[in-house]
Amino acid sequence: MKTRSTTILTVRHQGVVAMGGDGQVTVGNSIVKADSNKIRRLADGKVITGFAGSAADAFALLERFEAKLKDYPGNVPRAATELAKEWRTDRVLRRLEAMMAVVDAQHTLLLTGSGDVIQPTDGVLGIGSGGNYAVAAARALLVHSGLSATQIVRTALLIAAEIDIYTNQNIVVEEMACKS
Repeated sequence: MKTRSTTILTVRHQGVVAMGGDGQVTVGNSIVKADSNKIRRLADGKVITGFAGSAADAFALLERFEAKLKDYPGNVPRAATELAKEWRTDRVLRRLEAMMAVVDAQHTLLLTGSGDVIQPTDGVLGIGSGGNYAVAAARALLVHSGLSATQIVRTALLIAAEIDIYTNQNIVVEEMACKS
């Protein structure tokens, strides 16, 4: 059975970066958990990560990313690039089915098993089954509302939950000050 889960969204707005995710985990056509937390703080709270995909695969990547952050302290893009290289070339890691969103005070990054490390131009990034819905909602809210980054993330995730069957309304949001 295929495990499907989550929507993760991050938004940079008005000096704050916020990342949020829903809590649903689905196996096959059944919801098996409604309150999973897929957002983690690393590097003494200076980095926030969110993951989508197989939970076991995501935790394996999270541990490796944390090790890379220790190898390259204060250099999130380098740690992300080194993880992406290892992920792409390692025979075991290549089979992992997950994606990661990573933010710090300066960067928003998408990491994939294809070796991608992508920084979105507008500071809005969504991953997971409802990621595109959440990004569309967040971009509209950025332009047409006076909401904070955290409020935009929460509202956009609730909109995605109304559309995507693999996303629920049990939202967890983390935020930190940012430089852009």
